[in-house]
Amino acid sequence: MSRRFAQVDVFATEPYFGNPLAVVLDADGLDGAAMQRFANWMNLSETTFLLPPTDPRADYRVRIFTPSGELPFAGHPTLGTCHVWLAGRAAGDGPQRGDADVFMQECPAGLIPVRRTAAGLAFAAPPLVRSGPVEDEALLAHLAGLLGIARTEILAAEWVDNGPGWIAVLLGSAEAVLALRPGVVDRDVGVLGPYPPGAPAAIEVRAFFPKDGATGEDPVTGSLNAGLAAWLLGSDRAQAPYVASQGTALGRRGRVEISQDASGTIWVGGGVRTCITGSVEL
Repeated sequence: MSRRFAQVDVFATEPYFGNPLAVVLDADGLDGAAMQRFANWMNLSETTFLLPPTDPRADYRVRIFTPSGELPFAGHPTLGTCHVWLAGRAAGDGPQRGDADVFMQECPAGLIPVRRTAAGLAFAAPPLVRSGPVEDEALLAHLAGLLGIARTEILAAEWVDNGPGWIAVLLGSAEAVLALRPGVVDRDVGVLGPYPPGAPAAIEVRAFFPKDGATGEDPVTGSLNAGLAAWLLGSDRAQAPYVASQGTALGRRGRVEISQDASGTIWVGGGVRTCITGSVEL
């Protein structure tokens, strides 16, 4: 069966410098095995499938797959999928519900609000499932060894786990983050360091994860930046709004915009660009 398809670039100020996402529209009738098979073939960090919502409060439903498994939630797939869904609505796929600038995504993690911003779209950061400082000195030494740095270079480390299990490691500067040449990592580690005051971005971020017995690096990571924002804003290490740069070491120019509203909700946003449209046989 022919189904509409799009490939978009997320957290990008211009096409082909962010994090790509494949989106299959009209995914009704596809089972999880078929979705997984296609996501594995696409070989992107995530592929998503748009479905009608089952919750009356939601505007659309999404399933998110990596090449090896399904995720309950992920950041850049949330923004990219909403962008594609909105394009379909603009093309006459159906009436829009509720607020014209706030939308509700249904996914296995629950309902995720997404709103329009000046930069593009932003999602409400989900709550952390584990937070607090990493106090185990053996683990801190292990993290330093994974990153190929001295233990003394780690200024602070924090659990910022909103699902993937992220540990955040703070270094002294963005320059130190960009200089990292990690060994083989055995856990999801986010590393950040500040830029000098007045720079276009407040921090540089890198996201490392185990991949096929080696180390993978994600170009731009919504879930990690959401967790980092909860830590940085909650500890007064940063003030909202701020911009995080990510992907520089990979030749990308990812920009993640962090803001916080009067209720205390943290919003994680950025630009989304459509790069490919067409159809796939699934």
